[in-house]
Amino acid sequence: MALPHEFLAVIKTAFPGDFLTQEQAELDAYGRDWTKVFPPKPSAIVFPRTTDEVSRFLKLCSQQKIAVVPSGGRTGLSAGAVAAKGEVVLSFSKMNKMNPVDTLSQTVRVQAGAVTEAVHRHCEAHGVTWPVDFASKGSSQVGGNIATNAGGVKVIRYGMARNWVLGLQVVTMNGEVLELNGALEKNNTGIDLRQLFIGSDGTLGVITEATLKLSRLPEHLDVFFFALSDMSAVLKLFHRARQAPFPLMAFETLTRNCLEAVTSVRSLKDPFAEKHGVYVLMEVERPSNSSPSSPGDALDEWLTRLFEDGLVEDGTLAQSPREARDLWQLREGVAESIGHLGIPHKNDIALPISSLEAFVREMYEMFERRHSEFSIYLFGHIGDGNLHVNTLKPKDAELAPFLAKCHEADKDLFELVKKYQGSISAEHGIGLLKKEALKYSRTPQEMEIFRGMKKVFDPANLLNPGKIFD
Repeated sequence: MALPHEFLAVIKTAFPGDFLTQEQAELDAYGRDWTKVFPPKPSAIVFPRTTDEVSRFLKLCSQQKIAVVPSGGRTGLSAGAVAAKGEVVLSFSKMNKMNPVDTLSQTVRVQAGAVTEAVHRHCEAHGVTWPVDFASKGSSQVGGNIATNAGGVKVIRYGMARNWVLGLQVVTMNGEVLELNGALEKNNTGIDLRQLFIGSDGTLGVITEATLKLSRLPEHLDVFFFALSDMSAVLKLFHRARQAPFPLMAFETLTRNCLEAVTSVRSLKDPFAEKHGVYVLMEVERPSNSSPSSPGDALDEWLTRLFEDGLVEDGTLAQSPREARDLWQLREGVAESIGHLGIPHKNDIALPISSLEAFVREMYEMFERRHSEFSIYLFGHIGDGNLHVNTLKPKDAELAPFLAKCHEADKDLFELVKKYQGSISAEHGIGLLKKEALKYSRTPQEMEIFRGMKKVFDPANLLNPGKIFD
């Protein structure tokens, strides 16, 4: 889509010289996210450095009726940051400043383009962290984390991103700048507008800065990797871990084919000599009054009973920070490794934790009965009920028929999710990819409220149009 001459003239005179680009390589890179279903077709990419530039740019786009797609680290899996119909992409890659850590209030103010892992490093020197953590932390940005209400591997301990956002600076499509909640822990003055923008897929307003709430760094983390027979054993282990006398930081699972994928692609060593059905990565915070070498502490006693009862088939404990990182790679490298083996079809679902065992059993039965041609790569965050269900395109299969079969399988999968009162999107939002499936998790009444909110904040439907609903 060609941009109006008047629009380009204002950009040239009122913004920095490197503010806008229409170079094809940049269009291809910034017009997409990690999904591969929708080809990127942006008309331009802009790179603001300040909230004022974002405000003036959005006001100009409103006047010229130009659609805008906000773009962070582009690590999403629902096409929420894809510009597929000639929109202008608003990239936050140059808005990455971080203010000094406020050690008294344990907060930090950052721009939306600050990379998640950079925020972690920025805070660690003060003994605190922003405890929103996931495999894509080296690329994802804070604004995108908040706009999708990101979860990740530590939700079982810390909850979702919205729990760790005190204040937001948001720009609406007409260029108005909103300061929401500042750095207040308590503010009971009516509707909390901040929460409307968290998890809204960038459809209501553009987050430009955030005041993040921080948590102390855990003192000593133990990372375990267990081998088990099946999902039933995994859930029994999780129940035991919930009742154990130590804080549980993460409880992740992956099936045998997931482990084979990541060890093959990343040249990592399988921790065990024999093959097993399913695996669990468990991270715990060791109580401060114990030590890794103390044979009588509560954690060691719990582990001893675990093996005596035969609940796990094998297990290993990281003996150094490097071994801990290697074990975490076995889990965090799964999604990327599956992608290296072929074209995966991904689903990111959530179930009530108490329903996981029955759901997984019925899910496998459904695939075997109706879609036996698929190999299921299952991994995810057992601690918060979030499962990633992946199917991989066979090398000799054509893409279009494969995707058509996936679409049919999705209907059966989502009917099962609905039966168990789950969610068809646990942590990647809706975007373009999951609009048709939203009916399995949201009622018509809820959708009507969504549309009403959109009309209030973006009546011309110019901000991330087509995402969540048309």
